[in-house]
Amino acid sequence: MFRRHPVLSVLTVLYLGCVGYITLGPEPYDARSSGVLWRFLDFFARHDETDWITFDRVEFVANIVMFVPLGLFFVLLVSRSRWWLAVLLCVATSVAIELWQGAFLPTRVADLGDIVANSSGGILGVCLGLIVMSLSLAMRGRGRGRVGTA
Repeated sequence: MFRRHPVLSVLTVLYLGCVGYITLGPEPYDARSSGVLWRFLDFFARHDETDWITFDRVEFVANIVMFVPLGLFFVLLVSRSRWWLAVLLCVATSVAIELWQGAFLPTRVADLGDIVANSSGGILGVCLGLIVMSLSLAMRGRGRGRVGTA
């Protein structure tokens, strides 16, 4: 798997490192990013049209978004026929993060909701990868069909 796709393998490991840095550090946010986030949330809270944008919702969506590339990378690495393995890798990664946070990071909160959000994002990424691979195969097939015709 890693020998067949060395560049994708490196990108996946680098992205996993970023996810680890974000999720396994002692503090979820540094002072600068936290300040910006709270200013945006305060702004949204002052307007009736956007007061539904809360910290919990932003965090849930951010967890989904963070795992979409992971699902995409995993399915590209393991192949279309083993898409289910990519889903399992996303879920296992999320569970491992939450277990680590619960066991070793007292300043972080291990949450089942994070597993749901992360896994959902991973599944979306796997679906996106399957769509991309299917389109790529279809385009290659169409290109081959045209070569012999004229």
